[in-house]
Amino acid sequence: MKVTITGASGFVGTALKSALRGSGHTVCELGRASAMRWDPTSGEPPAESLAGADAVVHLAGEPVAQRWNTEVKHRIRESRVRGTRHLIQALSTSSPRPAVLVCASAVGIYGSRGDEILTEKSAPGKGFLPGVCAEWEKEADLAEALGIRVVKLRIGIVLGSKGGALAKMLPPFRACVGGRLGSGRQWMSWIHIDDLTGLIRHALENPVTGAVNGTAPAPVTNADFTAKLASALHRPAIFPVPGFAVRALFGEMAEVLLGSQRVLPAVALDSGYKFRYDLVEAALKNLV
Repeated sequence: MKVTITGASGFVGTALKSALRGSGHTVCELGRASAMRWDPTSGEPPAESLAGADAVVHLAGEPVAQRWNTEVKHRIRESRVRGTRHLIQALSTSSPRPAVLVCASAVGIYGSRGDEILTEKSAPGKGFLPGVCAEWEKEADLAEALGIRVVKLRIGIVLGSKGGALAKMLPPFRACVGGRLGSGRQWMSWIHIDDLTGLIRHALENPVTGAVNGTAPAPVTNADFTAKLASALHRPAIFPVPGFAVRALFGEMAEVLLGSQRVLPAVALDSGYKFRYDLVEAALKNLV
């Protein structure tokens, strides 16, 4: 299978390229830092990037994990909503068209929901990030009218040894100054990078469609995650970061860090995907 990946030079894209090539697939890399360049906000991707593609995995987008201001929020929205629109426009003129589009989304679509168990059938939340995710998915859905199977992968916190959230957590924990965020009671929906790339391959190779939660089957509270990470590193975790300090550091984006999302991957499990890392203890032990 020939697979075109947008955002191919990012954390997830880099791991996915390796996983797909290791499975015998051919990969076309598309992104700002790739040999075939594309700025999602500026226009359609080059036609040659989609020529002969059997599938497209759309990962491109401005990072959410940064302090938000008006300009940053504009880039986040435009890179995802307008970028996906440009991609679908390019797909509409491709011949032949890819059979499947796996479009990244995020569990941020659910908003902060406390202890509520969330599946793909749960309604979107309210606020900036849920709104962006809903618009993003709506643009991806337009590919269905082109005869393309669409999978909207709602990705949680991705744990990997070479980037992502865990790479930012490790230095303070290794320095013995790690701790829970806020109350620690908020739920974290996480996934090991190997399972995320495995789930994308599963979505490419099997008749999955619609929203798919890209999270492990066992979400944990922030306090539990903190304890498990400290244990894996054989370090204490005795320096909690109060909610007001998180808000002072990250502004509006702090609500993402302090928000609670207890997400289950119902569609992935029902479609037969077998997680390599069901429990966060095993995932962290593997990664650190």
